[in-house]
Amino acid sequence: MIRVGIAGGAGYTAGELIRLLVNHPHAELKYIQSESHKGEAIGAVHSDLIYSPLRFSDIDFGDIDVLFICMGHGNSAKFLAENPVPQSVKIIDLSNDFRLKADAGEFVYGAPELNRERIRASRCVANPGCFATSINLALLPLAAAGLLPEEVTVVGITGSTGAGQKPTPDTHFSNRSSNLSNYKVFTHQHLGEIGETVVAAGGSAATDIAFVPVRGCHTRGIMSDVVVRLDADVDNVAALFRDYYAPHPFVCVSGKPVYMKQVVNTNYCFLSVQMTGRKLLVTSVIDNLLKGASGQAVQNMNLMFGLDETEGLRLKANFF
Repeated sequence: MIRVGIAGGAGYTAGELIRLLVNHPHAELKYIQSESHKGEAIGAVHSDLIYSPLRFSDIDFGDIDVLFICMGHGNSAKFLAENPVPQSVKIIDLSNDFRLKADAGEFVYGAPELNRERIRASRCVANPGCFATSINLALLPLAAAGLLPEEVTVVGITGSTGAGQKPTPDTHFSNRSSNLSNYKVFTHQHLGEIGETVVAAGGSAATDIAFVPVRGCHTRGIMSDVVVRLDADVDNVAALFRDYYAPHPFVCVSGKPVYMKQVVNTNYCFLSVQMTGRKLLVTSVIDNLLKGASGQAVQNMNLMFGLDETEGLRLKANFF
């Protein structure tokens, strides 16, 4: 069994991670740390987990095989500086502290559809961001084939859980309910890792991605609509996508338009390819808390420990 510790166990991402790990056939969740809830039962914070005997506690780093860090952006590096982790312990960070090459150190960017073999051999993995995951998966086949043009337009809509638990005037339920709004237009923090992923896949650093993120009025799920102009046949493009993702169990290329309910509560990304003239639309849908966060983190754990990457992730969609 893989002995697991979680640092920063009170948020949405950590809650999803706990739910996955307590049912994982090869994992033993031993420690869940939270400064604000130390000593409390897990079910006192994650109320659907009242059946769990686990409590928030400090982590004995000598008694775990892998550490997941689910702290707010900017806090993971500080936590590791203050808490030396033995070299025998693998680390999976779910913040943006180590995603970019300039900050990565020994961390490998944890996109299995790009870096599967590097992840298998790594000690430390930086889990990708949710929007980055959705958009990367729409761009990777084009970048790898040298077909990604200089200009890319993306409109992406995300659920309220992507903003975390603490409400703000823009993210509070009373504002998001029955409402849509743009935010961080052309400046979203995931653009850096998307750009680096495009280059790592074989694309150009000159690719200009115009990204408009949208706050949705739903709780979970991301839909990213990616538009490029391309001289190609739609059937050939669809075949390119199917061939690229054939070895990857959590990405499916559909012959029909895709939508969020197909993937919510799963670790899947569904992609569809549509074309009119030179305009190519790639639609990418994921669950922001699973494939966009905790599900992908468990997928990376599986790879790092030599397991089938689907272990503990054969989840059913909330289709209705």
